Amino acid sequence: MDKQEFYDLVNHRQSTRSFDASRTVDRETIARILEAGRMSPSACNAQPWHFIVVDEPELKNKVADAASARLLGMNHFTKQAPVHIVVVEEKVNLSSGIGGLVKDKHFAFLDIGIATAHICLAAEAEGLGSCILGWFAESKMKKLLTIPDNKRVVLDIVIGYPAQPLREKKRKSPEEIISFNTYK
Repeated sequence: MDKQEFYDLVNHRQSTRSFDASRTVDRETIARILEAGRMSPSACNAQPWHFIVVDEPELKNKVADAASARLLGMNHFTKQAPVHIVVVEEKVNLSSGIGGLVKDKHFAFLDIGIATAHICLAAEAEGLGSCILGWFAESKMKKLLTIPDNKRVVLDIVIGYPAQPLREKKRKSPEEIISFNTYK
């Protein structure tokens, strides 16, 4: 891949909220996408994640229901997505845990964010859309997926073939968010 291909990939990746529900995603493709997450860096190589792939239609619809909020109209599109990747936080290793305490940072969340970005970019490279969800009923997710009570469900990444056009990205200007050598 040349550098322009990478920047094109980044510019084309968007949060997909409309999926072609008639198309499934094969497990070989999901395996390649998850390999990108597995290979992502983490503080002290802690790798504090577990990915649960939900692609069985009936269970996937129940997980989508747990990610929806009827009163607020949130996340109803998730039933269209053929795959949910539920991200569970795992314990960090000793080095990362001590470093997090000393520096007052929750490195596991940072690491999971990096892995999630890798997963979404890999999905884009495969011609798939993705959307990262933080809004869901965690207790329902745990029950549906038999996740132990002492674990934390951090994110739900929905993946599938997009059924929406590429939108123009609205972002702050570089001058608003970037400075060199001092905060401006």
